[in-house]
Amino acid sequence: MTSMGSTGGDEGRSEGGGVNPPNSGAPGGNGRTRDADAAARTVDWELATATAIRMVRPGPQVTRAEARAVVAELRGHARSSEEHVRGFTGLVPTGAAADTPVLVVDRASWIRANVAGFRELLTPLLTRMRERRARMPGGVLLGAVGGKITGVEVGMLLSFMASRVLGQYETFAPPRPGLPGGPGGGRLLLVAPNIVHVERELDVDPHDFRLWVSLHEETHRTQFTAVPWLRDHLEGEIQAFLGETELDPSLLMERLREIAQNVTGARPEGERGESDADGADRGGRGIADLVQSPAQRDILDRLTAVMSLLEGHADYVMDGVGPEVVPSVTEIREKFQKRRQAGAGRLDQVLRKVLGLDAKLRQYKDGERFVRTVVDEVGMTGFNRVWTSPNTLPTRAEIAKPADWVARVHRSPEP
Repeated sequence: MTSMGSTGGDEGRSEGGGVNPPNSGAPGGNGRTRDADAAARTVDWELATATAIRMVRPGPQVTRAEARAVVAELRGHARSSEEHVRGFTGLVPTGAAADTPVLVVDRASWIRANVAGFRELLTPLLTRMRERRARMPGGVLLGAVGGKITGVEVGMLLSFMASRVLGQYETFAPPRPGLPGGPGGGRLLLVAPNIVHVERELDVDPHDFRLWVSLHEETHRTQFTAVPWLRDHLEGEIQAFLGETELDPSLLMERLREIAQNVTGARPEGERGESDADGADRGGRGIADLVQSPAQRDILDRLTAVMSLLEGHADYVMDGVGPEVVPSVTEIREKFQKRRQAGAGRLDQVLRKVLGLDAKLRQYKDGERFVRTVVDEVGMTGFNRVWTSPNTLPTRAEIAKPADWVARVHRSPEP
């Protein structure tokens, strides 16, 4: 027997290849590489990776033959899901984006992939923070020590999340050995040990569950590969948000450590935050609480709307395709929904606090209701006008009132 979450083996191998996108962090002496080196001294990413891999929980016990069978089945479901999702949604990847890889990974590989993505996305902000800290008395020494501390805290967060994520489309994913990225930098990860863990926990048909999960994650892959402007738009919004940040580096690192301690249960005994009347702990404040200027609040509203759309669309597609290809979809959905409501609170807390977005559970619910309402009103073709340009994306208010989006987009000239 072996722990599926701790072995590399077949789970770390990729399906398909990939080409290196520009500014992938490869050595070359360009400005982006120098920025990445500077940012690495603000957060010790290697230490973050090592900490997360050391602390992550072992996966479910399986034989090596069982592990190979799970990986092979997930790869097969990923291939079949492409056809199902494209047929249901009418979205078809074009050009080089169609080669974006699907990878079946273990928990350690998920950690390595996410460290690479975070490092790529946060480099501009961390570079500015390091430059500001260097001008402070003793700032260089504090930066070196702080980078180690922050690396440990980031590793704690990643170790916690690595045992819970079933699948993930990495939008900002530079390639690395064993983890190729697509032409635009994306890749889809299916985390085999976590899928096996949940299917056992729910006591559902494992073959149906694996296909059901694959349908959801393939929808995310299709969203980005069939809508060429979406990745750049999302990255632009995030960088605009980070670009508005004028924050003392030590305060930001302190907030990150506070978040890590809250979500991992590592706060010293006796330390409590302020509580609501119902006793809910409010001690863990998010990074976004510190940096929300009026411009940033507007950006967060738009990001919340986009994430609600993407998650709700994936849920809608998963359940729409399900009855035809997943015989036990009703049982799976019912059990998974109960699990999501009862057991996903801490992970949602991480996402909400770190990104400053609404709880992910609400994004699933509100986004799915938006998609379902619009499709009922104007059909799938009419709904797909949402992917025309950034101007046709729903606002946060329109997510709550789908009829307003229909009125704006379908009663206006083509964008």
